[in-house]
Amino acid sequence: MRRKVIAGNWKMNMLPNEAMTFIEQITPMVKSTQNEVILCVPYTDLFYCLLGVQNTNIKIGAQNMHWEEKGGYTGEVSAQMLKSIGVEYVIIGHSERRQYFAEKDETVNKKIKSALQHELKPIICVGESLEQREQGKQTEIITEQTKLALEGLDSNQVKKCMIAYEPIWAIGTGKTATSEDANEAIKSIRNEIRNLYGDEVANEIIILYGGSVKSENSKELFSTSDIDGGLVGGASLKPEEFAKICLSV
Repeated sequence: MRRKVIAGNWKMNMLPNEAMTFIEQITPMVKSTQNEVILCVPYTDLFYCLLGVQNTNIKIGAQNMHWEEKGGYTGEVSAQMLKSIGVEYVIIGHSERRQYFAEKDETVNKKIKSALQHELKPIICVGESLEQREQGKQTEIITEQTKLALEGLDSNQVKKCMIAYEPIWAIGTGKTATSEDANEAIKSIRNEIRNLYGDEVANEIIILYGGSVKSENSKELFSTSDIDGGLVGGASLKPEEFAKICLSV
């Protein structure tokens, strides 16, 4: 049986002192959960959070990285740099990176390969826009994004990845896909992986749902057949609310 994973994406929020206070508050709230708890935090918070979660069941991830190890890439951070300070996870291909920073399927694929090379675990984001959904293209879009993201990876590498299905129209809007719609979309992603890598990989890979996840809807979403947890945005900035989500399954 696949484990449940609850990953928080703080986006561009939380100063280091705020991050440390958050860690202090949430640690006792989630210590009893058997689910995997991850916080993906801004670069400036990484070191403080890594110190704060020592001897807890909380893991720390970054929100982005560059595919090269080093070089003339002002403002970028490499997988090797993240790994060197103890980061375990990294979000790759979030829709906000695609929308605002020209992230393409090709660069997503390069970043995933670099992350795996340096033993980071990628959380790969895919999702359709409202226009694409209204045109009935959501399955085509998310399966193609999945295929291109994983291109050139072998089965063992894919098993080390997570995928987060985040319908763009539901991110930060308060709108949430119904549990049935979200589960069907994630089933289509899992079936695409089955076509590419076989049953074993498809049955093992963790696929999360993201898009206005909150404590009121998390249990219903996470109780479906194929949703293995959530990539949580705004609700992950509130210790009590995020803890409720972590404990909802």
